[in-house]
Amino acid sequence: MVGPSSSHTAGAVRIGNIARQLLNENPIYVKFSLMGSFAKTYQGHGTDLALLAGVLGLTTMDDGIPNAKMIAEEDGLQYEFTKRVLGSYHPNTVLVELTGSSRTVKVLASSLGGGKVEVQELEGYPLKFSGERPTLVIRHTDRKGVISELSGLLYQRGFNIARMANERSKINGPAITICEIDNKIEDSVLALLKRDIPIIDEIVLVETK
Repeated sequence: MVGPSSSHTAGAVRIGNIARQLLNENPIYVKFSLMGSFAKTYQGHGTDLALLAGVLGLTTMDDGIPNAKMIAEEDGLQYEFTKRVLGSYHPNTVLVELTGSSRTVKVLASSLGGGKVEVQELEGYPLKFSGERPTLVIRHTDRKGVISELSGLLYQRGFNIARMANERSKINGPAITICEIDNKIEDSVLALLKRDIPIIDEIVLVETK
């Protein structure tokens, strides 16, 4: 790990990196809203550099973390840090609002210590996951039987589901399903799932790095 603290550096890099994976395109702007100890010490402990590094696609072992602001400038990534009360979460919690050329993602996540992280909310939905296992984040239309269909297709292709969660805005409205699996999964399998379940809008594979 590069940095002084597993909570304030490694965990922060992973949170930023998860947000980058969920955006699924190059970011052009990011707003970090920090609470608790993150808000109090983010500059002194390098949390600002770590969060930026993760959003830029760096991992916990990259030597470029201390130069994250310079890299952001070179890449044309604009950023800002604010302090905000986000709710009753772990003190090391941040809301990452990340924007690319065609979309924005909102990720509320906490650094739990030892480099471990937990997403608390995704797009305002209370969807929790850590990224320690390969995690499929699936945006789709809510429909009766879609969870069963997805589970069946993964089973047919030899994948074991460790955990699954689903949230929707309303019946037959937009929904997000989180599916943690035990096996590595190839992009070709994601393409097959999207082909076989037409109401899927997007599948993104997330893993902590």
